[in-house]
Amino acid sequence: MSTVYDCADPDSRAAGLTAATSALKSGRLVVLPTDTVYGLAADAFDSTAVSDLLAAKRRGRDMPVPVLVGSWHTIDGLVFSVRPQARELIRAFWPGGLSLVVQQAPSLAWDLGDTRGTVMLRMPLHPVALELLREVGPLAVSSANVSGQPPAKTAAEARDQLGDLVGTYLDGGPAEHAVASTIVDLTADQPRILRAGAVPVGDIADVLGMSPEALTSVATR
Repeated sequence: MSTVYDCADPDSRAAGLTAATSALKSGRLVVLPTDTVYGLAADAFDSTAVSDLLAAKRRGRDMPVPVLVGSWHTIDGLVFSVRPQARELIRAFWPGGLSLVVQQAPSLAWDLGDTRGTVMLRMPLHPVALELLREVGPLAVSSANVSGQPPAKTAAEARDQLGDLVGTYLDGGPAEHAVASTIVDLTADQPRILRAGAVPVGDIADVLGMSPEALTSVATR
């Protein structure tokens, strides 16, 4: 059986965060609100839990799971080398709807899928998500839906799709923006947009001192 915790109620929120922390540290899955859409979360360093996440979504290893972090500084331990462009984008848009694809640190003992040595990182602008991240550490988080179905904008929509595959649902109300994050690939010499989303391409171009056309000149996915 799964339990839904109403995070608008202080007592229920506290109980939910305690339950979610325990679940994640025990290798179980949790649904949580973010500033974009609802997310399905597992401990990023628990490869069995990440496999369970992919299975719950009916998704293969060819679509690796992104990682959410709770602070700017966490990235230093996860990335092979933090480029100045990454620092500029983090200062401008984190926490928020910008995901960065970077070369991961080779020493990391995690398995997020077929990443080819990269990882997609984001710091969400949502108090429930941030509190949980600061308690548990980096989380592997994908949208809380079955692959091919619409992303969940509410905890109820997530539960309709995932059911008892998830034991703990944190209900933070309807997703405020319900728009997926913008993804910027920083693994090559020139940054490029992989997916347009919550953060406008023009704003990213301004921070990087590039034209929007240069950011999107390579085929997006």
